[in-house]
Formats: sequence, C-alpha cells, structure tokens
Amino acid sequence: MAEGKAGFHDNVEHTWQSGSSNGKLEHETPAAQPPKCPECDDLKTWKDGLRKTRNGDVQRWLCRNCGYRFSEPKVKVNIPSEFGKTSHPRKNVSNSTIGTFDFPIEKHLNSPSLGSGENVTSHGVSSPFTSVAKPLKALPCYNSKRRVCASEEGAKNLVKVESRIEKRAAGATAKPIKGDAKGKIFEFAWWMKKQGYRESTIGEYPEIIKILAKRGANIFEPESVKEVMAQQRELSTNRKYLVTNVYATFLRFLGQKWNPPIYKRVKKLPFIPTEAEIDQLIAACSRKLGAFLQLLKETGMRPGEAWALKWFNIDIERKTVTVNDPEKGSNPRILNIGNQLAARLELLPKHTEYVFRKTYDQPLRNWTTNFLERRKTISRKLNNPRLLKISFKTFRHFKGTELYHKTKDILYAKEKLGHKNIQNTLIYIHLEAAIFKSGNDEFTVRSADTVEEAKQLLEVGFEYVTEMEDVKLFRKRK
Repeated sequence: MAEGKAGFHDNVEHTWQSGSSNGKLEHETPAAQPPKCPECDDLKTWKDGLRKTRNGDVQRWLCRNCGYRFSEPKVKVNIPSEFGKTSHPRKNVSNSTIGTFDFPIEKHLNSPSLGSGENVTSHGVSSPFTSVAKPLKALPCYNSKRRVCASEEGAKNLVKVESRIEKRAAGATAKPIKGDAKGKIFEFAWWMKKQGYRESTIGEYPEIIKILAKRGANIFEPESVKEVMAQQRELSTNRKYLVTNVYATFLRFLGQKWNPPIYKRVKKLPFIPTEAEIDQLIAACSRKLGAFLQLLKETGMRPGEAWALKWFNIDIERKTVTVNDPEKGSNPRILNIGNQLAARLELLPKHTEYVFRKTYDQPLRNWTTNFLERRKTISRKLNNPRLLKISFKTFRHFKGTELYHKTKDILYAKEKLGHKNIQNTLIYIHLEAAIFKSGNDEFTVRSADTVEEAKQLLEVGFEYVTEMEDVKLFRKRK
C-alpha cells in the first residue's frame, strides 16, 4: 500500500487540495527538481513568494546564480487524466483505463459551479445531457460528489471581467476587429516584408492599424480614420503625425489615395538623466538586460542596432563593437567599449549567434516588458520618479551629449553616433550648454618627457593636445 501511494503522488504534479476553502487547483513543483533559470539555465532556484493574478496565485522563483526573478511556466493539464483521479487517494486506480474522449463544445454551461452530487447537465433545464456532460458521465472513475467547477473567488472575478467587457462595449472605446480587416492587416504585413521594410517596422505598422480598427475606425474609409484620430485627445501631435504616415502606407498597399490631415511634427528636447541615475537603473536589472543597457550607455547605439548584434561583431581582446546593421540609414561604425562592459559580455551565455535575442524574428518590444518592470521597481524604491522617463533611446541621447561635452567637436560626435545628416547632431550642442552650464572650460594641464609618463597620464583620463620643445602636453577637464 505504501509503494502504491508513493507512486501515485510521484506522477501527480497538480493535486486537488480538499482541505482548502476555495477549492483551487494548486500548482506544486517538486523541491528536488526546481525550474531552470531562463537567463543562465541554472537549477539553483528557490521560491520567492506568490504573484496574485485573476486566475489564482502563480509561484515566483529567484535564481541564486544570477539573481534573475521569474514566474513558473504555464502548465498544461491533461483533462482526461485529471477526471480519472478520484477523491479517495487510497483507492488503487492503476487498473482503470481512460479512453481518448473528444469534447465537442456545442453548448455553454449557464452556471460557473455545480452543487455536490448534482448531475452534469444543463442547469435549471430538465433536458438530456449536453455534449459536454455525456463524456464526463462516461468516465470510469468519475465521482459525482466531487466538484468540477471554478472556485467562488474565481466566479466573482469572472463576473468582474464580464462587467468590464460590457461597460467597454457600451462606451464604444474598443471594438472587435472584423474578419475582413484582420485579413487585410495580415496581407499588409506580408506586403511590407516583400517591399523590403525592416522587421521592426513590419512589427509596428500593422499594430497601429489594429489600434485604429479597435477604436472604431473603418480602415477602408479614410474619412472614418480621420474622424477617429480627431477624437483621440490623449494622443500628442507627434503621435498623430506618425499614425498619419502609417495609414498612408496602408492606403498605398490598398491602392487608394486620401487627403491627409495636417499634423506637423513638433521637435522636443529629449530627457537627459544624470550618470548616477543611469548606473542605478543598470544595477537593478538582470545580467543580460544590464549588459544591454551598459552597451547602450557606452556606445550610444540605437536599441535596434544593439538588438541585432551578433557575437562575431564583438572583439573582447581589442574591446571594440562593430555596428554592421545600422538603422535609419546611418553609417556603419566601430565603437570602443570599456573593461566593465567587456566583462559583462563575456559572462553572457552563447546559445545562439545573437548576443541578446534568441531567434532572428524575436521582436525587441516583447523584451522591453522586463525593463519597464525593473524601472518601475527601482523608481519606487529610490523614490525617484525621474527614472520612469528613461527609455532605451535615452541612453543614446546621454552618450551624444557626453561626447560633445568631452570633445567640443560636433563632427566627432556625428561620426560616433552614425548620423548621415549633421542637423541630427546639432541638438547636442544645445543640450550640453543647458546641462553643463554650471561647469567651465578650465583644464588641468600636465607635461610628459618620457613614454612612461605619457602612459600614466592617459590612464587617469588626460588627453594628448600637442608637443612643444620636445615635451608632450596633456589636458583634462576640471
């Protein structure tokens, strides 16, 4: 009896807790086999509390190797095997056989729960068993006194969800997309791929068209789109300008023309945080995300350029990174990295040819969710709402301002950032003057007579200026 009982529980990962008050299906993970860390594939993980969701509690895990915090993966439940279990664990069910059942769903149950000992039929109607009830009653180990329903708390949550859906439908803030519109949006994405658009653009443009359709616009009628856009008060003028260009591309795919609304792009100065705030945010992120942010800080690469980086583009020995997939028509370039970033990159797992993403078609927007959560957490802990304004693009603006501040050479900053048009680089002159207005242009000057003295000055941050009377002069900003 002891052997049969142990074998039964070894094969069951999710058991029905009869002693619980709400009757939830609890997920239990054996302590001997914790889940692998998705960051470093290490098994040294421990439980780190529960996350409250509408579907119940989800176990959270913490990796002792890299410190990455994650939730347990979704578990698929085998419905026929779950109904084959009885509420009597001492009963030997090894001889019971459960066939493969097909459950055609023809009629929904009207009530979210069943009473104890009540037949699984259409509630409140004295009719024959439904197509769902017949296979359930045919199971050999089915126990009629066992509840096969959602918990009372789950039923309340279901009512809340349904009420929210009804309110949203009544307010007409979000409408379902019709089948013909869905098909055209899919064809639009494939058309963009054939036209040679970048993967990031292909992922963004169809999503904007979907949002227009959900907000009530008929995407096949330009006047309807203009009417819906005029009602979006929360959208900025720059966002409406972007949506106008996206819809113009969609109309070009349909072979139509329109009279677009007049939305002019308004240039705004980007937010430039302090270096201490950036370092605090990097320190709060996981190993891979922290290396990604450190790369953006030291090189000023665009997020998409760093996302497309491959291992053969990195030279750890020379401490250089080659950008061979520039975005927005920028120039390819070779950028220097520091010792700290080189050490971070060496610790990353090398499972694929890409440094950060796993596959070629993995979009960057799906990876930013982790960054937004970490940013919100560190902002709350440090009580610094300025951290919430930091995005991936903020690191590029910070690097551009720093480059011009250290060199006062706008052409040098243009080359390092990869700009083709110097007009895009001139903005950093204004930012540098506003941010470093309390500073001055005073320098500390040192001279070197030998090669060893020159090396020592370069190691502490001095830069070579000129040579006079066989003496090399170096300077460093105070």
